[in-house]
This record gives sequence, structure tokens and C-alpha cells, in this order.
Amino acid sequence: MYTNVNLAAPIGALLFLGTGFLLFVAGLALIYSLTRKKFGLARFALITMAVIIAVYLGVMLIFSLTSEERVLVRGQEKHFCEIDCHLAYSVTDVQHSKTLGQTMTGVGANGPTAAGLFRVVTIKTRFDENTISPTRGNGLLHPNSRVVVVIDDNGNEYLPSPTGQKALETSQAAGSPFTAPLRPGEFYNTTVVFDLPAGITNPVLLIHEGESMTHFVIGHENSPLHKKIGFQI
Repeated sequence: MYTNVNLAAPIGALLFLGTGFLLFVAGLALIYSLTRKKFGLARFALITMAVIIAVYLGVMLIFSLTSEERVLVRGQEKHFCEIDCHLAYSVTDVQHSKTLGQTMTGVGANGPTAAGLFRVVTIKTRFDENTISPTRGNGLLHPNSRVVVVIDDNGNEYLPSPTGQKALETSQAAGSPFTAPLRPGEFYNTTVVFDLPAGITNPVLLIHEGESMTHFVIGHENSPLHKKIGFQI
């Protein structure tokens, strides 16, 4: 199973929250010692905070450097850990065309024209019912925000085409948004369009979480220097 973390999500979340709590307590001790002019205690609080931060960043770096970069082919799934369950993402279809109307039904013959070449990617989101606990039940899961970007061989990044995406949404060809809720076993498709240079080589689609706090979670794909798992398009 390919996942967006190489440390179990509950453990990563607990380490993040626990470290934040320890820093909060040490910060209170620092404020107290400074107001009471107890400089020995203040020094100890500062050293404690520095050690906590250094240890946390060191562990984060270890997990980032031991992660592996992969590019998944059509149909292979990348699982996103949502603490008590997994959402699985896969690329099910890729089309390219100079004019969007030639590629997507419903857009119309006068659809937008790409500066380079439109690459229209259909992504399947599946709530993997095999990853939930027996006590979770059939309640809805509201996914965290998602960011999609294409990266080429030179490291250049390309966001979805605003013009192309608007045309898909207007014609109701964009499918469901990535944040649409699901129940265990359910799935939906989302279509994203990129305006890529005609001569682009080996483009890779990357889907990752949009929450800024994930950049500070040990083992998370968004953490510094962590390798990515992308999709071949």
C-alpha cells in the first residue's frame, strides 16, 4: 500500500500535539520566570524548549530522509491516512487536446484553446472500507483540502488551468470536488485540466493535503525533504 505518510497518522498526530503541549508548558514557565526575575528557571525553560524542538526536527528529518519517491501508473492507488481510515486516489483516465471542446463532451466546440496542450486528468477518490475500525460505523467522512499540481523533469510546477477548469465546471464535466464527503465503500471521480507546454517530458501529477499544519507532522509527505508519491500522466 502506498500512503502519504511513512509513520502511522495517529502516531504522527499525537507526537505533533504532545510536542506542542510540552512547548506550551515550557513557554508558560519561561514567562513566569521572567516576570518573577528567576533567571535560572528562565534559562532552564529556554534550554528545554530548544531541546524539544531539536529532537522533534531531528526525528522529522530521519523519517523524511528514509522516505521513498514513487510514480504510480494508471489504476494504482495512493492512500491518504485520515487518522481512523484511508481515502484512496488513482488516475483513471488522461486525455490531451489543443482545444478543450475536442476532449470533453458537454464543453462545446468553442471551448477554450490551450497555450500549450490541455491534459485532462480524471481522478478517482475511494473511501477504503477495509481501513476503518469496527466501531467507526457508516458515518460520512469529510476529506481535508487537496492540492493538485503537475511537475516536470526540470522541477517546474503547473497548477490547474483556471480557464479550462471553469469550462469544465460550467458544463458540469468536472465531477465531484475533492472535498465531497463519502461513506465507507463509496467513490467519485474528479476531472482536472492542466495547460502544459507541448514539449513537456515525463509530467507527474502530485496530489497532497492543503492544510499548513501537515508540514510540521513527522512522517507526513508535506514535511520538509520528504519524498513524494505521484502519478504518471
